[in-house]
Amino acid sequence: MHSTPRDPTPTDFSLGPQDRSSHGDDLVSVTTLVKNLDVPWGVTFLPDGGALVTERQTLRILKVGPGRGPTGELTVTGVATITEAYSNNEGGLLGIAASPHFARDSTVFLFYTTRIDNRIAKMRLGGRPVPILTGIPHAGVHNGGRLVFGPDGFLYASTGDASRAGHSQDLDDLGGKILRMTTDGRPPPGNPFPRSLVWSYGHRNPEGMAWDDEGHMYSAEIGEAVWDELNVIRPGRNYGWPKVEGIGTDPAYVDPIVTWRPEVGVADGVAILGRVAIVTCLRGQRIYLVRLNDAVVTGFSSQRVDGVGVGTSSIRWRPGAGVASRPMEALTGRYGRLRAAVPAPDGSLWITTSNRDGRNQPVPEDDRILRLTLHPPGTSPTPGPR
Repeated sequence: MHSTPRDPTPTDFSLGPQDRSSHGDDLVSVTTLVKNLDVPWGVTFLPDGGALVTERQTLRILKVGPGRGPTGELTVTGVATITEAYSNNEGGLLGIAASPHFARDSTVFLFYTTRIDNRIAKMRLGGRPVPILTGIPHAGVHNGGRLVFGPDGFLYASTGDASRAGHSQDLDDLGGKILRMTTDGRPPPGNPFPRSLVWSYGHRNPEGMAWDDEGHMYSAEIGEAVWDELNVIRPGRNYGWPKVEGIGTDPAYVDPIVTWRPEVGVADGVAILGRVAIVTCLRGQRIYLVRLNDAVVTGFSSQRVDGVGVGTSSIRWRPGAGVASRPMEALTGRYGRLRAAVPAPDGSLWITTSNRDGRNQPVPEDDRILRLTLHPPGTSPTPGPR
């Protein structure tokens, strides 16, 4: 249990200690696809194998790839600047999702901050955004902002509590939720609450969303000052904020399957490759590899909790609720703050860095888009260029 926050503004961005007993680096290879971006925030792939990438602060949409320049990096071309958006600390141009019918309609969906709210809009490339949902709470921090089309074809959005924890438990408020909607911003069939976009609630600042091959949904969530979370999302369920942070004891709330201290976490993105969830961390400047098993379905109410580390290096997980083994960290401190994690059409994972957001000391190559591939245990990855 943890109390309601009173001062949610982050003040310490230093990364916590590295777990030198972890062998996660042996399981991944990383190459750099693009350099010199400015807080690349959202990524969505297109039918030609390229991607559209948003920059939170510049409000630009960039086309990245599929072609390569003389240095071997993917080409980067400006597509649009969303002047309707307003960049304010953690607000700005955030999530992007290409229409499932992009080849036919050239349409993308955007999540962005204005001076009065956060909103979701649809935009045909070459045109201007047309809002489909307005009135999402906004603030300098905790805006959520991810957009993803789920395997059911509907649009999912993560929204933060906008520094006002009471939003999260109010089903009539759009803050602190995961929302599910049609491409017109309306509640689709199957939503758990009548005439409501709310899919799940009781969130503080949910970010990445992903599904495994069986259709189970996962979300990475940034906590306050004690625990960050990896959750399995179930429709209509309450994830506890602000009553609970991390793994609690109250059956009224859904417990996360993994929690990290913010010094080694601030979990932002999540992607599923096979039976592994890859979670990116901002303050922790690392990824975690979380091996999953079928207990994600059967062990929902399991009370068993394992853990390692003490103090700021603590990690806790629920082996009876789908976590097959101890989460393994990798890439610690090598690329700085790691934000989005999006599966690419070739089976790899694109990860964006976030070192120009005012919370780290950038190097000349920042910000970058990285390409990560996983290797089975016992194999030797071939390192790519750093």
